[in-house]
Amino acid sequence: MPRLAAHTDTVPPSGIRRLFELAHSLDDVVYLVVGEPDVAVDPAVLAEGAAAWEADDTAYTPNGGITELREAIVDTVREQNGITTELERVWVTAGATQGLYLAMSLLLDPGDEVLVPDPGYTTFTMNAHLVSAVPVPYPLRPAAGFTPDLDELDRLITPRTRVLIVNSPSNPLGAVFDRETLDALLDFAERHDLWVISDEVYERFTYGVEHVSLAALAAERGDAAENRVLTVFSASKTYALTGARVGWLLTPPGFAPLLRAAQEAMVSCVNTPAQRAVVTALRGSQQHVADAARHYRENLDAAVALLKERGIAHLEPTGAFYLWVDVSYATGGDVAEWAERFLIEQRVAVAPGSAFGRTGEGWIRLCAAASTDDLLEGIRRLPAPPAEPARPAEPAAQKA
Repeated sequence: MPRLAAHTDTVPPSGIRRLFELAHSLDDVVYLVVGEPDVAVDPAVLAEGAAAWEADDTAYTPNGGITELREAIVDTVREQNGITTELERVWVTAGATQGLYLAMSLLLDPGDEVLVPDPGYTTFTMNAHLVSAVPVPYPLRPAAGFTPDLDELDRLITPRTRVLIVNSPSNPLGAVFDRETLDALLDFAERHDLWVISDEVYERFTYGVEHVSLAALAAERGDAAENRVLTVFSASKTYALTGARVGWLLTPPGFAPLLRAAQEAMVSCVNTPAQRAVVTALRGSQQHVADAARHYRENLDAAVALLKERGIAHLEPTGAFYLWVDVSYATGGDVAEWAERFLIEQRVAVAPGSAFGRTGEGWIRLCAAASTDDLLEGIRRLPAPPAEPARPAEPAAQKA
């Protein structure tokens, strides 16, 4: 039998999917492991997709997507993100995941290095390996509030570094980078002449903080900065359309001829009824998005209150719909093994932090896009942290 390509051995398996599949073999499981929205899809969106199927609107579309969808995206990123762009810079992809892979395949040669957040979304690393590139983790540490350390990033630069990946709001952390941090990352990218891929899939879910798009910041600086940023968006989380597989990649000017060929080679185009549905999602009422954001915020607030009551350390979430929880007191240095045991014994499926990078050891990610009852029940089943040692009694005051 002929051998597989050598780089396939370097692609790590998903520690999240492993737990998800194990959970499906068990009964009465509380699912907090995958980022699946629990809210209903807007009926108008479903109706538009169904109408396209009924009308046999199933022919090929242009590689970049149907014009109506690309125009809706141009309008949306202008209104929501402050990004002024043209149709040729918008490419409809099979979810954000394909958008990420498409961007990396265009920017990275075999052996090139890409800086990926740690903890960070698992496919950043998986995609890098699939294009024979080398993922280099940049740690996001609790002591720094899970924001990048620019000095540490500088030390990771080598002659092979080509790409910096930024994810805000963050999966798995639920953290949102502020404008100052993003400006500093752009400075860093310009100083080292790097491409930047900005994953903004959770852009519509922030709580009490501002979401800032890197492409908008870069445009304020002028062509030199704007021409290095590629941004990935998605309908999956915003509109609860995870299985529809519609995302979009926003590129600098001049990518269209290359993208036309690359998209043809990968997927040709995204299925037409799903594209029609997302036009309605973008153009129609955004009340379902507002309702989802309120639901996630209420869940996160209730979960944080319970974590505090139980004395379990965690990161205060400001975006997305995840909780990043420190269970290192219980895991014995192997959170992946602990999460599997916790699932089997307590029937709660959580994502082990080590699935998102080495810095995630001892942490777990809980998905708050669930029923409030399930989320709180899952937290109640977490082992109690050790009690703080009792303080020695104060010596009694001596009588005069």
